[in-house]
Amino acid sequence: MKEAVKLGDMSRPGRTPLAHLENEDLMRLPPPLEDPSKYHNWTALAPHTREKYECGLDDTCALNLPQPQTKEEEAQLVAKFLSGLEKLFTRENNWTFLQPLLLTMEHCAKCQTCSEACHIYEASGRNELYRPTFRSEVLRRLYFQYVKHGGLLSSLQHGAIQLNWPLVARLAELSYRCNLCRRCAQTCPIGADNGLVAHELRKLFSQEMGIAAKELHDTGSMLQLKAGSSTGMNAEVVKDNIRFIDEDTSEKTGIQVETPWDVEGADILLIHNAGEILAWPENPGAFALILNAAGVKWTLSSELAGYDSINYGLWYDDAQFARVALKHAQAARKLGVRKIVLAECGHAHKALSVIADRVLLGDLSIPRESSMTLLRDIVMSGRLGLDPDRNDFPVTLHDPCNLVRLMGVVEPQREILRKICPRFREMEPHGVDNYCCGGGSGFAIMSGNNFPDWRFHVSGRKKLEQILNAFADCLDPSVPKYLCAPCSNCKGQFRDMLAYYNLWEKNRILYGGLVELIVNAMTDVRPGYIEWEWH
Repeated sequence: MKEAVKLGDMSRPGRTPLAHLENEDLMRLPPPLEDPSKYHNWTALAPHTREKYECGLDDTCALNLPQPQTKEEEAQLVAKFLSGLEKLFTRENNWTFLQPLLLTMEHCAKCQTCSEACHIYEASGRNELYRPTFRSEVLRRLYFQYVKHGGLLSSLQHGAIQLNWPLVARLAELSYRCNLCRRCAQTCPIGADNGLVAHELRKLFSQEMGIAAKELHDTGSMLQLKAGSSTGMNAEVVKDNIRFIDEDTSEKTGIQVETPWDVEGADILLIHNAGEILAWPENPGAFALILNAAGVKWTLSSELAGYDSINYGLWYDDAQFARVALKHAQAARKLGVRKIVLAECGHAHKALSVIADRVLLGDLSIPRESSMTLLRDIVMSGRLGLDPDRNDFPVTLHDPCNLVRLMGVVEPQREILRKICPRFREMEPHGVDNYCCGGGSGFAIMSGNNFPDWRFHVSGRKKLEQILNAFADCLDPSVPKYLCAPCSNCKGQFRDMLAYYNLWEKNRILYGGLVELIVNAMTDVRPGYIEWEWH
């Protein structure tokens, strides 16, 4: 039996990882993945990666954090960390999240209720390193030692920990072993938020030390702000893609589809995740068809063709978040639309509908709505002719954390599915208790080194169990099955994870959005909008 990781191990000198997971250590999966020996083997870190980067946490490397070359450089980095730690607990530097952070620091009872709610802790085989309270307790001890300047009595009361570079490096990586799904916060009896702690640590490392996952920062929010899109597409390229999507949708459905651009005074400004345009064009095509058929006055914005609904700053950096959110609101104000509607992207919902309230003030405080409620109203109004028999195949629903648990948009999508999918079945648990896809907080786009193995084997494991259990009665490949995921980030995770475990070829589990199911059921549309082939 492996020895459990202790808090003091975080400061342990040397480059030997504190933990190393094998398939046999992990939570068992249901059929057809019940045999751990049949899983993919984990990819070993390349020798040059171990030599160049800090990999002392768990034999997984997400950040490519360079190893300091001298003791003086280590000391400078620790001093930067301390400077950021102090700022994290001052109102002028962290007015957005200081209050809930202090609550978590001061009042956690260490009851471990959150651990029982954490999909990562359970999936890892209950490895101590992945308890939600583990990283929080490291930060808490540093808080009482260096922010509150507690002495011996404080150390006896709250515990002490040695601050050195190995601890800082491991803590940076550990902040990226959490999906920020905040199931832990939901279940905490006093409202402590250990998911927020992971977010605040990421923010400290990014804003004070320039340490962030390159997929979120360099090729994420920085690319979006500099080049106009996190995908590298400029407005003209996006417009060309949308035109092709309109043409393809028209040919496929038999209904002429044309996307309106820059309509001043429109009722709705729809904002897509650019990932849909590139990877899942049937999704924006379905949105256009539905809104046109329902007689909605809507538009896309040329200015937002690049500044799509993606806002990676939500996951790691408040300053980057605010810069992107302002671009969204300014484009909507320029067109004078009545409201913004967010398409199928969970983190975009939270970013622009909830967190942006802290920065969108005055005439930038434009009403924002989820597409789930808009679609529910359209489907239930009778404006579309719908035949549920066109969706006569097993369907289950994944609840994106940011949409459901963090915003409470639970029933609208279910009302639609009950109406148009006669073989709809829930995952268990579902709604606000559902589990993260495992790609949340940016993991779905993080693919450096061996990090994908970690997200498929660990962070996505509980969701994989839910999917297999939901379709347990029809896993035979002769029965096509549809995993409905109304979130672009979640679809990216499902695309990669289902392929990793070969669940399309072996069990014919397809994934897709909600609007595709609506169009597939429309009686005015040629049958077969959903194509039963791998995306």
